[in-house]
Amino acid sequence: MSHQVAGLSMKKYYVTILIIYFSIGLQVVKAQASRIITLSSAISETVYALGYGKYLVATDVTSVWPEEINRLPKVSRNRSFSVEAIMAYRPDLVLVPEGDFSKENLYQFKSLGIRVIPVRQEFSVDGATKFIRQIGAAIGDKARGEQLAQQTTLRIRNTLNQLKKGIKVPKVLFIYARGVGTMNVAGKGSSIDALIKLAGGKNAIQEFSDFKPYTTEALIKSNPDVILMFDFGLKSLGGKESFLNFPGVAYTNAGKNKRIVEMNGPLLINFSNRLPEAVKALNSQIFQ
Repeated sequence: MSHQVAGLSMKKYYVTILIIYFSIGLQVVKAQASRIITLSSAISETVYALGYGKYLVATDVTSVWPEEINRLPKVSRNRSFSVEAIMAYRPDLVLVPEGDFSKENLYQFKSLGIRVIPVRQEFSVDGATKFIRQIGAAIGDKARGEQLAQQTTLRIRNTLNQLKKGIKVPKVLFIYARGVGTMNVAGKGSSIDALIKLAGGKNAIQEFSDFKPYTTEALIKSNPDVILMFDFGLKSLGGKESFLNFPGVAYTNAGKNKRIVEMNGPLLINFSNRLPEAVKALNSQIFQ
């Protein structure tokens, strides 16, 4: 009889353990978002890298990589967001760059029972890993966020140790273009400024911060060794040969040596898990 009682006690013990384990599992699953909308390319790519791409139901217009994300519905136009368009996809989590939603937007989503997490992005190596951890926590998977952050840290360290170097630090001017009528240059404090430094170059613009309209005078004064553009931006200006004929370009070192570099936009502005690839790619271009 005592053996039977002991057997029953052990069975109850294991059943209890299984119930507790199952309950914890349900809580974890419940905490994890299952219908996610992302409103920047860096956020979208990070969610995908964390293994949660299958839970994305819509993104913004800048989210074009990888192709699976590019095929998703878009809920923004020219960085403007429609609350109604977002609501139509019944999200349980919206990830948005910090500052892109007004207080009114945030209150509106909260009143509708939709969780909105503003994500802060800092343009540094530490900032990239913080960004990954933020998104992992928001999704409800801190462990995977930590794992990806550590992997990214290791890869960026290896990349920085293997960068090409030259006799002098090349001056790089980044021009954001969407046709001749929309051209801006990147100053200090921008994501491109930080990436140029990580890749071993120096931003040719030191007089101002963020982005300002492009002028021929500023181009000639900065005299860059390399002019960098997004691939779609250079295409909008007619391509490399066409841009070399723009006023002032021929007076710069970049123009004289035909050092006009085009690179993938989403890669350059990622500053998350793809930062090592971006640094390596830019470094190889500016030290050709």
